[in-house]
Amino acid sequence: MTQWRRLASWFILFWAGLGLSGLLAACQVQQTLPDGRPERVYLTLSSFAVTKKAHEAIIPMFVEKWQKEHQQTVRFRTSYGPSGSQSRAVIDGLEADIVHLSLGLDIDPIAKAGLIRSDWATQAPNNSIVTTSVCALITRPGNPKHLQTWQDLTREGVTFVTADPKTSGAARWNFLALWGSVTAVGGTPAQARQFVTEAFRHVAVLPRDGREATDAFLKQGQGDALINYENEVILAGLKGQALSYTIPKVNVLIQNPIALVDRYVDKHGTREVAKAYIDFLFTPEAQKIFARYGFRPIDSAVLAAHQQQFPVVPTLFTVADLGGWETVQKQFFANGALFDQIQQENQA
Repeated sequence: MTQWRRLASWFILFWAGLGLSGLLAACQVQQTLPDGRPERVYLTLSSFAVTKKAHEAIIPMFVEKWQKEHQQTVRFRTSYGPSGSQSRAVIDGLEADIVHLSLGLDIDPIAKAGLIRSDWATQAPNNSIVTTSVCALITRPGNPKHLQTWQDLTREGVTFVTADPKTSGAARWNFLALWGSVTAVGGTPAQARQFVTEAFRHVAVLPRDGREATDAFLKQGQGDALINYENEVILAGLKGQALSYTIPKVNVLIQNPIALVDRYVDKHGTREVAKAYIDFLFTPEAQKIFARYGFRPIDSAVLAAHQQQFPVVPTLFTVADLGGWETVQKQFFANGALFDQIQQENQA
């Protein structure tokens, strides 16, 4: 009997403990400021991998500013990875309040899933483009083959590495850099196709994504050159890995957009603070941080102050010059489109 009483007492204490824990948790959740606002706000940011260092430096600046101006504590949860993977994760249930991705083509599917308004690009300054970069031609130390232009990649005996544009968002920028190197200087689409077809005959290996492409070039020694983002090269230098590279004078402006995930900011009650963080990213203070970690600032004054780091590109074209992402995807990267045709021709 004594044993049963002890057991019953244990269960009572256990459930009482659970109740007390739940009550304490509820009290914590319900802590509010005198005006009724929650004391703490939690934001989830989903972004492509190479922005991690920049956001880690910017977030504390924003948190301090918001606390000072609104007397409210902001806590960030972050998710970093390949842009396409982040896009799919949000569609599949990652309740991000903000997405900062490599290309608009990765935000559009989130909008089509009903999580982001269709006119998302008009909801922030600069058509929601918060960071930019260009394509760089990374070479072996000292550039022994004197590779300076995209056309140099088609010289006899030269091979290069790029990720597969069918599976990598970054590689789509690479493909467009090659294509636009012809059309942006007056060449015809037929001439651009001829050049890109020849260029892909010189590809040593076509890895799945940018990270694998970098490993193939640097760790496995494949190819004489690697096409990658300028910001990745600068970031590697900050980590002590100095790379030999050049910025071709005809180049594509890589534009990285940011957007509120409308469904989730409304669900979480975070629209005001999430929008404030996005707006903060366009300020000179935040743009200086992006510049430090290799991204070309969209703020002209900040860009001018970093001219040594970011050489002027005489001929710079954009995706809009090629018809926009919907047109580009359909023309080049959809199943059976131009890239597939080029691959079939080169394998024949």
